[in-house]
Amino acid sequence: MTVFLRSWQGAVALILCLAAFASLPLLAADAPAPFGTGTLLLIFLMIAGTALISFAGISPSLLSTILFVVAHLAAWLLLAGIAGNEGKATLAFFLMVTASWLIAWRCVAVLSGIHAKSAAGSTFLRLLIPAIFGAWILIIWEAITRGFGIPFILLPPPSAIGARLAGSVPILWADVQQTIFKAVLFGYVVGCASGFVVAILADRFAFLRRGLIPIGNMVSALPIIGVAPIMVMWFGFDWQSKAAVVIVMTFFPMLVNTVVGLTASGAMERDLMRSYASGYWQTLAKLRLPAAMPFIFNALKINSTLALIGAIVAEFFGTPIVGMGFRISTEIGRMNVDMVWAEIAVAALTGSVFYGVVALAERATTFWHPSNRGG
Repeated sequence: MTVFLRSWQGAVALILCLAAFASLPLLAADAPAPFGTGTLLLIFLMIAGTALISFAGISPSLLSTILFVVAHLAAWLLLAGIAGNEGKATLAFFLMVTASWLIAWRCVAVLSGIHAKSAAGSTFLRLLIPAIFGAWILIIWEAITRGFGIPFILLPPPSAIGARLAGSVPILWADVQQTIFKAVLFGYVVGCASGFVVAILADRFAFLRRGLIPIGNMVSALPIIGVAPIMVMWFGFDWQSKAAVVIVMTFFPMLVNTVVGLTASGAMERDLMRSYASGYWQTLAKLRLPAAMPFIFNALKINSTLALIGAIVAEFFGTPIVGMGFRISTEIGRMNVDMVWAEIAVAALTGSVFYGVVALAERATTFWHPSNRGG
């Protein structure tokens, strides 16, 4: 019973596989038959056999390898068969896709158990597990859009978006250079640095703190669509106006978080510094700034996403004929939805990398903090 509960994904996958076999074919009767008898038999045997193997007492490493290979091979065969037959999928097709997904789920569960018990290969597993999860989001997306025949204009399949990505690398690279390397990076660095410096001044002078914090909370609530056209009018249509929007969006989160972080050190620690005759700047450098680091990095992580959003939205209100926001607004007007999704994918990937770099820097800098211990 314990084995069954631990491997319930395999049991459900086996049931779905048998149900799909009983409700063949995989495609509607008026569709071509890309699934030959041999291919069908291979898919069923792979899923059913792997579902049974998941109950066996084999080593977790071997079991996870079998589960990984079978789940993704079966999914690839199913998606290859539905390509060109959009909207022709039957219940059996979706049952088989679901069974493959459950096999992948079981694979992730086994890999998570390996990762929890041993530190060996932990970095690899820490990357592999979310990669499998993300891959199956795309696989299910592909199966749903092609299986149900969802119109391309509403939601293109990931394969079409990937094809557009591969075929539009020069255009996408030019957009990234304009939006990310110019507007976002410049605005992020200037906005965060100026917010940090002003926060130190606000901490040193009480009247600045009492005046700036309420203004910061108010400005943080300003809508981008109200700020962006004003910045375009002030600084022109090139990247400088988008960088100005980014500066406005990142300045006050850094200011507020840093001011709050500078109060995080305990009264006992501050009293100890005073007992050693430490001045304001010595206490700031050796005690209060290190204690504020989690708050500062929290602002940096928040700003890493705000900066990208602000620059892209600002490009909707005027830009040269290049840029991620410009491309999205132009291509959606032309109904080139795959290009719009390609830009969204690039923006999501860039934002994730940006956030990840800041998170790694935080981990290296604040390794002593309780939130980073033992991770």
